[in-house]
Amino acid sequence: MGRLIYSALCSVDGWVADAGGGFEWAAPDEEVHAAINDLLRRAGTHLYGRRMYDVLVPWETMGISPEESAVIRDFAAIWRAADKVVYSTTLETAPTERTVIEKRFDARAVQEMKDASSRDLTIGGPTLAAQAFEHGLVDECHLFLSPVAVGGGLPALPRSTELRFELVDLRRFANGVVHLHYRPRHRLVST
Repeated sequence: MGRLIYSALCSVDGWVADAGGGFEWAAPDEEVHAAINDLLRRAGTHLYGRRMYDVLVPWETMGISPEESAVIRDFAAIWRAADKVVYSTTLETAPTERTVIEKRFDARAVQEMKDASSRDLTIGGPTLAAQAFEHGLVDECHLFLSPVAVGGGLPALPRSTELRFELVDLRRFANGVVHLHYRPRHRLVST
């Protein structure tokens, strides 16, 4: 059975994008990017919301030049090798290989994917991840906190559900990023 893993690059105050939609302040350096690659390497399937998918589509052709860094080439290979499920009400076809479009998030179908998989699954995009958290589907949560506070924007974690976590591990990076690895305990209450 595969685990569903949520990871996010976010500000120290919990936002994946600032009020203007920017997230350049969270761009990982090579050390952080290598850690993300190691996390994603275990996954055979990535679940994405439309906006997260749109951000990642360029990886279909990036990372193939020998002039690009090893960490970039590694990420591109990992991304292209995985199956992708994109949840979108507007996207009709996918411009990337190994990609299926689903019109809506179906918690039962995701649980069936987990049950049938011999590899982990990842869920990308905080809006989609919020639905998975609300259905108790997320098995691990990895937050890469950048040493910047942006004051608002798109939250990394759901605001409508109280969640409790058990800290599994943490890691400090030279650039000030802290990786917090959590296991959700259970869903407590929706507000």
